[in-house]
Amino acid sequence: MNFDDSYIMARVSGKAPDFTANAYENGQFTKVSLYDDILKKGEWAVLFFYPLDFTFVCPTEIKEFSNKAAEFEKAGAKLIGISVDSEHSHKAWCEGDLGALNFPLVSDLQKEISIAYDVLHDDGMSLRGTFIIDPDGLIHSSTVNNLPIGRNVDEILRTLIAAKSGELCPVNWNSGDETLGKA
Repeated sequence: MNFDDSYIMARVSGKAPDFTANAYENGQFTKVSLYDDILKKGEWAVLFFYPLDFTFVCPTEIKEFSNKAAEFEKAGAKLIGISVDSEHSHKAWCEGDLGALNFPLVSDLQKEISIAYDVLHDDGMSLRGTFIIDPDGLIHSSTVNNLPIGRNVDEILRTLIAAKSGELCPVNWNSGDETLGKA
């Protein structure tokens, strides 16, 4: 993995730490670079960290992200799943119980990405962190759930659309609702 040390720690309104890491996607081993493969193409990124392959809550989230991948793509964002498992573990899981996905699963075997995004649990796995990042590398949203608490994928999509709007979005705002004007 090639890790860019120019950013110390991820935080909302700060620059997202860049990374290039091994991944598994569409039956292939590949590499994913946050800045070179996604942000430089003008896309937004939604990174979601999860604890481990072959667990209980993780497949419910990952399958829901995959089911909604077209909606994230329509909103101009690329989904990236990340765990401390190897790309080989990702492959075995996808070819077994998990099934095909509509985004890459990145290997953070050295735990450098989890450390940079401050989601590494004391037990050595990633917490359920979610980061919404614009094409300039600015983090617009960061949420972190403890290990047993699954995420709401619809809320992540709503937050992405709100961030992309450039508007002041009031409580319970949804796409198409009135905003409070320009941010």
